[in-house]
Amino acid sequence: MVRLVKDESLTAEWQDFFEDNCKAEIETVATAYPETRSLLLDYWDIDKADPKLAEMLLRQPFKALFNAEEALKIIEVAAEQKLQLHFRVKNIPESQRVLIRKIRANRLGTFIAVEGLVKKITEVRPKLQVAAFQCQKCGAVIRIEQDEDILKEPSECYEDQGGCGRVSSFKLSTTLSSFIDSQKIEIQENPEGLRGGAQPERISVHLEDDLVGGVAPGDRVIVNGILHSTARHRGTFRLTSFDKTMDAVSIESQEYAFEEVEVSKEDEKKIVKISKDPEIYEKMRQSIAPTIYGLDVEKDALVLQLFGGIAKEMPDGTRTRGDIHALLVGDPGTAKSQMLSYMSKLAPRSVYASGKASSAAGLTAAAVRDEFGEGQWTLEAGALVLADKGLACIDEIDKMEETDRSSLHQAMEQQEISVAKAGINATLKSRCAVLAAANPKLGRFDEFIPMHEQINMPPALLSRFDLIFSILDKPNRKTDTDLASHILQSHKGGEIHEHMKKTSDNMYSKSQESTFLKHVLPVFEPEFLRKYVAYAKRNVFPVMTDDALEILQNYYVDFRSSSKDSVPFTPRQLEAFVRLAESSARIRLSQEANVEDAKRAISIIDQYLRRVGTDRETGKFDIDIIATGISHSQHERMRVILDIIQRLCQESTEDSASRSDIINEAEIQGIESRKVEEVLDRLNRNGQIYEPSHGKYRLAGQ
Repeated sequence: MVRLVKDESLTAEWQDFFEDNCKAEIETVATAYPETRSLLLDYWDIDKADPKLAEMLLRQPFKALFNAEEALKIIEVAAEQKLQLHFRVKNIPESQRVLIRKIRANRLGTFIAVEGLVKKITEVRPKLQVAAFQCQKCGAVIRIEQDEDILKEPSECYEDQGGCGRVSSFKLSTTLSSFIDSQKIEIQENPEGLRGGAQPERISVHLEDDLVGGVAPGDRVIVNGILHSTARHRGTFRLTSFDKTMDAVSIESQEYAFEEVEVSKEDEKKIVKISKDPEIYEKMRQSIAPTIYGLDVEKDALVLQLFGGIAKEMPDGTRTRGDIHALLVGDPGTAKSQMLSYMSKLAPRSVYASGKASSAAGLTAAAVRDEFGEGQWTLEAGALVLADKGLACIDEIDKMEETDRSSLHQAMEQQEISVAKAGINATLKSRCAVLAAANPKLGRFDEFIPMHEQINMPPALLSRFDLIFSILDKPNRKTDTDLASHILQSHKGGEIHEHMKKTSDNMYSKSQESTFLKHVLPVFEPEFLRKYVAYAKRNVFPVMTDDALEILQNYYVDFRSSSKDSVPFTPRQLEAFVRLAESSARIRLSQEANVEDAKRAISIIDQYLRRVGTDRETGKFDIDIIATGISHSQHERMRVILDIIQRLCQESTEDSASRSDIINEAEIQGIESRKVEEVLDRLNRNGQIYEPSHGKYRLAGQ
């Protein structure tokens, strides 16, 4: 921070202010010193006690803060204990809160507040505050205060500091110099503040002393500080255009309450009134991408994902996620990407990314070496970290590189991202719901081929999704007629709207426009729905009733016990039931998840399993199809055939089993020849068996 000459009268004003209004606070800081080294005051408390000083803080912050800190050194408590306290201010007026992209030159030198995401942080480094130089001629120690980035050296051995007065060479003594901790962070605009694909802008912020080390990439913060400019260089030349940076005075966390979505008293009354509507679920569904026809079950699921369940911190330190992950897999042209794009604009704290263009670092986090860290390694947050407490929409997740996709496992289940690179070991939070879309490898989705064979994703990652929906495009006269009518009427309504806006003739009326557009208008406007979701997440934390718990428990136990030869559910699905039931209660702002919520959760998961978790041979639910890629019946068949191959190899003089013998033996045990051939091909592909010669098989490792 720029050092100024002490203004005795201003310092005295601050001293009077502190002694009259802040004695208790200063004594509290003094007892906790040196762990606590700052006096943090609310701007409005200063304004109430002394409006003149409050106004000076905003207009001449360098001068006001410097003299306030000088006053803090000489007040009674601090002088006795020789305390070096910082003066920090929070909650500055709305007039001083500026969007990063709206910062202009007239704000230079003023106190402003910016809000956004922490995108990058550097390591904490010691910075020279007062440099001690030793004269190489007389040995005197000359001290120079450092107020810029470039080291200032004495021009001569100053007599007023006990020197010889001659021009000399000097050696910096780090042991006699005083240092302060410093760190540089980069703040990026909140993604929900951007519309129309604008590039988010950033600003660098300098932190000093007790502010350092308090933030991590992905944190949402309000930084209160002083805006100033730093010179840019081209080689040895200084340019006339400068970079804008901030010196942080205080940092306020936006961790928990969706503060970026403002909900007024009128909004709150409207939200509470609407929550009591018996048709609330139907209206919510109609407000999700109304231009997309149908997909009612998927939209119901997306509404539940939007509100989310409750994250729980257990007494042993374990955290159970409350976010609901959903995957849309389907035929081309079924509006998957459109749905993701709509949800990313609708959900508070959302980030949109395309798998094809994303790397592991772009989605999770990375240690990078760039100009921001002056050539040192810095930690940079990716999309899932930036979407913390919100929604991450990943389109074409199947197009990601395999090495990049593996980084999603920890991010989705543990909701943490670990970075270990270049000496940086960090764990960042990624407490977000993931909404992903994937296309089948074969062009169209085939109901009779296991899910993991159709999309380029491993079963281990698929099993982390609570809901997987296959969207099929099947010809059906009635459905196709309704769909065509919906699309064509929407287009005609849009044409009339554009025609009326851009021409002066009176060919069409507002009533004609509204007739065609009425079925694509959402029941709740996106802006209101964002407020509803933010209000619910901020205030509603439902607890399940005993009846609801019993329904889920009975359903889970009955389903597992009814299937002797398959595994219909795992505990992971039971947790998904709970999350969906909690979300269902949140939609109607209920602090209690009841039987109806439990039934709604069962209904949605039932729909999902019928589509993608059914063993086509037995007609039963089998979660192994998603979790491992192989149904329980297929797994049993593979085990039988491996036993047959092992036995035939032991009986054979060539230590191998012929294909025809394997098929004959399997048919005796009731397995069709077609299925035997499928299993042999699969085992061969997986490397569990191999062919020493054509048509002969051995177990791997023999």
